[in-house]
Amino acid sequence: MSMSLLRKGPWWLGLAVMFMGAVCFYASTELAATAQYAAIGPGMFVAGVGIGLIGLGILLLIQIARGEVFEPEEAENAVPGQAMDKRAFFTALLAAILPALTIEVLGLPITAMLSFMLVAHAFGSKRIVSDLVVGFVLASLCWFMFGWLGLQLGGFLPLAGF
Repeated sequence: MSMSLLRKGPWWLGLAVMFMGAVCFYASTELAATAQYAAIGPGMFVAGVGIGLIGLGILLLIQIARGEVFEPEEAENAVPGQAMDKRAFFTALLAAILPALTIEVLGLPITAMLSFMLVAHAFGSKRIVSDLVVGFVLASLCWFMFGWLGLQLGGFLPLAGF
């Protein structure tokens, strides 16, 4: 593996994928590997994801070392050389971070409604009210279905006392 090849490619991407895998694997040590009602618990799933990400990071580094060129394919409808839409990226990133900051205070339906609207906006939707309604309906259905299965996702609307 030549060092000049690693310098040419986005080697940091392979390391970032491996780092995310290591974080997942480390986090799995805090979760139960088995559950009372099933042989496989949440820790086993997170550990599997972590191991998978580490393996994919290694494969990505091997591809970069071999000189693989990362270019958009025709099926992706991407324009070669076009700059990333930073506004859309950071809007989607905010949508991913929002639940960690607000779910305990706002509850699942409101948090998911806001995240859904932000992701839809990042993908070009201009129908904010419609996206909020769809997000609220989908999140509410999920909240009720999980409750029906006996799993608690916190309060429905904690600010309103529900």
